[in-house]
Amino acid sequence: MTIAYSIIFVISILLPVIFYLCVHKKQREIWLFAIYFLVGIVNLGYLLLSVSKTIDFALTANKIAYFGQVYIISCMFIIISKLCGFTYKKWLVGILIAVATIMFLMVLTTGHLDWYYESVKIIEVDGATKLVKEYGPLHSFYLIYIIAFFIAMIVVISISFIRNKNASSKLSSLMLVVVLSNIGIWSIEKIIACNFEFLSVSYLMSECVFLFVYWLLQDYIRISDIPSNIEEKVSVIFVDNKEEQNKVQEIIECLPEGFVLSARQLEVLEGILAGKSRKDIAHDLYLSENTVKMHTSSLFKALHVSSREEIYALFKL
Repeated sequence: MTIAYSIIFVISILLPVIFYLCVHKKQREIWLFAIYFLVGIVNLGYLLLSVSKTIDFALTANKIAYFGQVYIISCMFIIISKLCGFTYKKWLVGILIAVATIMFLMVLTTGHLDWYYESVKIIEVDGATKLVKEYGPLHSFYLIYIIAFFIAMIVVISISFIRNKNASSKLSSLMLVVVLSNIGIWSIEKIIACNFEFLSVSYLMSECVFLFVYWLLQDYIRISDIPSNIEEKVSVIFVDNKEEQNKVQEIIECLPEGFVLSARQLEVLEGILAGKSRKDIAHDLYLSENTVKMHTSSLFKALHVSSREEIYALFKL
């Protein structure tokens, strides 16, 4: 099992790199990056626990894993809320972090007090160390903490389904899959005695889904960031980049009445209006030239033009 934990840990380290190269340069989503960091911390804890030789080292590894777990659930809630089109206040984020910190302080009592774990011991299973514990009264607060967040996530996703608030039903469905899979695996581990921490796999699956979702959303702009006076001209859209939003707004305001472009088309149009070549546009947008060619063709079709010269004439350049 130590080999399995090692592989999972390596994957959890590689995923943030893939996320940064594929998505983060465009999205700058700090909370998603935090999830990737925390999943690495969790899996590091599981790996260290599997090679522990003493009870003290095992408890330290367990605390490392718990550190990631108590904060991951908060980050997941924020990310899912944002993807479902909800906004949040800074004071709410402060409360979530404070509550997670309190939960972690409870975990830190292990090895010193019998409040969280009444007793602990280590055993070896399939060549890996396993922590066997009897839960104390404080552990019930952690269960309430986890269950409350799962319920909150389901409520947010359900409201998104009902209101269709800045999120498609497919996007909401993906978020629901993430939540239900984590609930299912977490419940199984609580009900059935398992020698392997399947939550490590569950977290990786969640990371992959989030990576896929944000990769899809890099072609969109968040509609709440577009001024209301031009909101009806834009069909879609998700991206939290104020600088890009301002550029997009200038272009949208120059568009003929009734034209609707995707965010990627707007980015390509911005490059064309700046006089950039297809190669330069591809470099700036981290796309292949063929992809830029495809977006340019769809842009020409949307604007009912056949060349750059006609676009320049349309925008009176």
